[in-house]
Amino acid sequence: MKRPTSVTVIAWFLIVTSAISLVSSYVSMDNPLVRELMSKSLLPLSLQYAMMFVGLLVTVATGVAMLKGLGWGRLVYFAWSAVGLVVGLATSPMKMAMIPGAVLLAIFAFFLYRPKANAYFGGQVAANDA
Repeated sequence: MKRPTSVTVIAWFLIVTSAISLVSSYVSMDNPLVRELMSKSLLPLSLQYAMMFVGLLVTVATGVAMLKGLGWGRLVYFAWSAVGLVVGLATSPMKMAMIPGAVLLAIFAFFLYRPKANAYFGGQVAANDA
């Protein structure tokens, strides 16, 4: 089945933004302001950096998997994002900063679980081709 445009756009968005974030996060590791902001979290800096870099790699991998039609990519992306959101809400001193990510996750869920996307990931023909 042909990949829905929404899946293509979301997967490439995840890959590109994660690659950019990977580079910018690495560059900002020595920035005192960034370290000061991150030190306000309940989690140690080393754990925050580990979670951030692993999360970015997971996001790139799941974006590539989605482009290939592998259903686990979509599942792992949402599981990892949901866990990250919960951890962020529990530990971040700036809880309002979590809202844009939660909204984006909800939008992605809407498009990645529509009938055409389900058919693409499941290898089935969409019932109403919607």
